[in-house]
Amino acid sequence: MKPELENIPLVKNEEKKRFEIELNSHFAFIDYKETSQQISLIHTEAEPELAGTGAAAAVVEKTLIYIEESGKKLLPFCPYVFAFIKKNPEWKRIVDQRFEGYDKL
Repeated sequence: MKPELENIPLVKNEEKKRFEIELNSHFAFIDYKETSQQISLIHTEAEPELAGTGAAAAVVEKTLIYIEESGKKLLPFCPYVFAFIKKNPEWKRIVDQRFEGYDKL
């Protein structure tokens, strides 16, 4: 994560069912679904104004930290999140082993 993004807080917006960070009045976010045991990450998006800032990667990393701290397991349905974990395999530790693509991470 870029150092300038480290102190931006992650918000769990339960009304919109998304994890989000705000940078210069623009948002990067991940849509999620949650059960008592798991959090599914469905779709990651950053507003066009944030292109190239690292905001999308930052919201993913902050969300993974949140999931790990919550003690829940991750289901990375979002292709961006899946690719992030593939590039950063240390995060595979929080992926539910029953996830269909687990062996491809």
